[in-house]
Amino acid sequence: MQFVPHNSSEHLTPFIQSIFHISQFVPDHSIQRVVPTGHIFIIFELDGFVRHTYDNENLTEQGSFTKVWISGMHKNYISISAHQQSEMFVIQFKPFGAYPFFHFPLEKLNEKVVQAEEVLGQEILELREKLYQAETSHDKFALAEAWLTKRFDSQKVPTNDLYVISEKLQQESVTNYAEAIADYPNTQKHLIDQCKKYLGLTPKYFQRILRFNELLQQIQEKKSVPWSQVAYQCGYSDQSHFIKEFKHFSGFNPKEYIEQEYNQTSDPNFFPLDK
Repeated sequence: MQFVPHNSSEHLTPFIQSIFHISQFVPDHSIQRVVPTGHIFIIFELDGFVRHTYDNENLTEQGSFTKVWISGMHKNYISISAHQQSEMFVIQFKPFGAYPFFHFPLEKLNEKVVQAEEVLGQEILELREKLYQAETSHDKFALAEAWLTKRFDSQKVPTNDLYVISEKLQQESVTNYAEAIADYPNTQKHLIDQCKKYLGLTPKYFQRILRFNELLQQIQEKKSVPWSQVAYQCGYSDQSHFIKEFKHFSGFNPKEYIEQEYNQTSDPNFFPLDK
């Protein structure tokens, strides 16, 4: 697989987590599970394949997506297709970073994968066509940056108070939630409403996702995992709480997860279901 990342321009850095171009992807599976990360994505296919989402329980096909689609905030894992020799171009927004480009409350995208033109209109299909025609990754990145810059609305940037909360939750995701939001100058209801608008999730749910992702990082590539110690370090109240959260976000209990060697994959947020 060829993976080409891009360093966003300074004016986009506060809002864009990453932009990258993947090609010659040759997976050893056809369906993969995706653990929520706390980010919103715009995904462009550049290979002509139709992507699918699947029911998490029986893996029956649910949705089909072509050309370009948006993956909103997910509270649970999702199951998606993987294709041989695939090529994709991806824009990943930072938490609180997508609203100035989407221009509507991001809660509307929660738990959804949607065709991008339903949200962003014909212009996103036009961008996809330009990306498809561009010969180099560098040219594709320039096109994406130009579109993002044109789409950006400075009047829809979240307040600094929300950015502070975001940073604290990400820094203290495995510690004390109350401490992380203690300095917010308005009511907790106001914070929740603002987070739903600018982030998509409540701050507490966002912290749960961050904490689980921290846990996945801690157990990545380990042969033996001291579960009690990991659960304590990640701030879970007890073993039962930890196991419940693990299964909610991954679909497996911790023992099954290790037995299947899902923590040995190159990306802890993606793991195969039919390898």
